[in-house]
Amino acid sequence: MKFSFLFLYFSLFSNITSCGEKKNTNPVYQPKVVDQNLSKAYFASGCFWCVEAIFESVIGVSEVVSGYSGGDAKGANYDDVSNGNTGHAETVEIYYNPAFVTYETLLEVFFNSHDATTLNRQGPDSGSQYRSAIFYKTDEEKNIALNYINKLYESGEYDKGSITTEVSPFKTFYAAEEYHQDYEKRNPNQPYVRGVSVPRLKKFQAKKPELIKKEGKH
Repeated sequence: MKFSFLFLYFSLFSNITSCGEKKNTNPVYQPKVVDQNLSKAYFASGCFWCVEAIFESVIGVSEVVSGYSGGDAKGANYDDVSNGNTGHAETVEIYYNPAFVTYETLLEVFFNSHDATTLNRQGPDSGSQYRSAIFYKTDEEKNIALNYINKLYESGEYDKGSITTEVSPFKTFYAAEEYHQDYEKRNPNQPYVRGVSVPRLKKFQAKKPELIKKEGKH
């Protein structure tokens, strides 16, 4: 039975390797103009195709940009980041309205939409570029993040010390190539999207329905 299950699993997902495609000729994405009163937050939790779609479904979030952050390299592109040459992680830049969604709620989304106990891995994607990370911009965000992690331990949901999430000061963010933006939405039949990204989104939405936008709402 176990062998049959494994055979079926690998048959279904044999075309799924990892998040990303190589299209170096594509231009870097230029985020559209958004309300300057919106706040921004930065999280990494695996493939940015998946993470972007998850946060875009959340009430109070206006826009999510896929990109790279967390490393020391000046500049970033998909090939260099995916080869582990930059120290950057696939990261999302979230534009959100604090009147409708708090930073702590974004942390709730973050921890309920990925496995924070797997070091440098999410699903089929492995490497430091897929690490779990919170890049805080202020001491307040840092304290909120650390307190949230402590509450997760105190709740018993996680064994003490099991969370591998990096909590680091934000340095800079490089928007990813244009073809990476809204990738799940624009490529619904791509094998990785169908086999990994969409199931991950639906799992989160079923877990936290109260945080999800209603049809046509923001």
